[in-house]
Amino acid sequence: MPPVLVSFDAGTLLTDFGDRTPPPEALPFLKFDERVNLWRSNASDYAPLLRVLHAAGLEVEDRADAYQRLPELTLHNGFSPMPHQARALDAWIKAKGRGLVVMPTGSGKSFLAVLAILAVKRSTLVVAPTIDLVQQWASSLRRFLGVEPGMLGGGVRDVREITVSTYDSAVIMMEFIGNRFGLAVFDECHHLPGQVNRLSASMCLAPYRLGLTATPDREDGGQFVLRDLLGPTVCEIFIDELEGRVLSPYETHRIAVPLTPEETAEYEEARRCYTAFIRANAINFRSADGWGRFIMLAARRPGGRAALDAYLRQRAIARCGKGKLEEIWRILLRHKSERTIIFTADNDAAYAIGNHFCLPVITHKTRPPERKEFLDRFRSGEYRVLVTSKVLNEGVDVPEAAVGIVVSGSGSSREHVQRLGRILRASEGKRAELYELVSEGTSEMGVSERRRKHRAYEREKDDGGKEEQSC
Repeated sequence: MPPVLVSFDAGTLLTDFGDRTPPPEALPFLKFDERVNLWRSNASDYAPLLRVLHAAGLEVEDRADAYQRLPELTLHNGFSPMPHQARALDAWIKAKGRGLVVMPTGSGKSFLAVLAILAVKRSTLVVAPTIDLVQQWASSLRRFLGVEPGMLGGGVRDVREITVSTYDSAVIMMEFIGNRFGLAVFDECHHLPGQVNRLSASMCLAPYRLGLTATPDREDGGQFVLRDLLGPTVCEIFIDELEGRVLSPYETHRIAVPLTPEETAEYEEARRCYTAFIRANAINFRSADGWGRFIMLAARRPGGRAALDAYLRQRAIARCGKGKLEEIWRILLRHKSERTIIFTADNDAAYAIGNHFCLPVITHKTRPPERKEFLDRFRSGEYRVLVTSKVLNEGVDVPEAAVGIVVSGSGSSREHVQRLGRILRASEGKRAELYELVSEGTSEMGVSERRRKHRAYEREKDDGGKEEQSC
């Protein structure tokens, strides 16, 4: 009886059983493709499918695997893992080299990936969401492994045994290179469940998979996609476990900022207009289509445009009122010798703060050369303060920042923890402080409560409108 043939085909697997019927245990992975009269499956099912076929006693001829063994790989620079990294690596190895590791920003996720590469010594693809992160990964791999990695993204297409790629480039290239890697590392893997991004994992046959993130929680069921494509969460390490040793000790302050009488009157009038339209049209924002229904009806119903304008106006007042500008100035004076990142929820607020205080602003509109210049000057100390909307929430290495000011943001606890993580990288004598400014008497109060539902904020206490987290 000839062996079962398994081959790679444009990001999928083709399995030829000949005249045999597939074993029942393999059917969950397979779908018959009448176009080629063969059984097709996702490339990501390569390892479990082969295990099932071997367990069924079938001889398998593997023509899919095109990755290399790399026995010559060694660790450079004499680094050794910290206890939490060793614990995470051990958990991942015990899970047969498949799964997620949840670790705080600044706790050494990239070095953990290096340890995983050395553990399996296979061709490796590292996938990250931004070109900034890709460049940081390339630098880390040079430093720790002494190799020059290939790169996909930013106009570069260079595939090597160790390669770093953006998610976008990985999706585009995976049908051609999806069988060339034995280990796939997905950094900031909470991005992976997106309908497009997930193709970078499903079209790759790498039997070893490592997902890295500080914030895995999703509200859309994406955690099940992560489990299917990468494996279960094998190790979770929390900020408070590493605080004061691996990460900087920190405090958080929530400051309720009152609106001016004029802002209060304008906010309440806009709020009445907006909520009246919501009630009149029975719009429920808790439903999955709530926001989409509001936008649709605002374009069609009488008073809809006025309601949308009122919504935007009341939100703008709450996000960046005069009281918040005064509080920002007080905080900047208090920390005038420390580097500070000011976070906002939108570009308009970021530019308003930048104009008011004459500070550099980084948003998604900032051109790459200008963005690099701002970050370099921030690292050197020439710029002491940066203002940003969301682009510095993750993916940029800014270890010198010691103070964060959250002027506005979403209700996502992930975003709030990401912003805390921007200031937690340890340095000698550093104590990080995160300030959260909330417009008193507005919808921001509820938004703040939602985003603070995380272990990193469990020690907070109320102190006359200011809530502090002491270490």
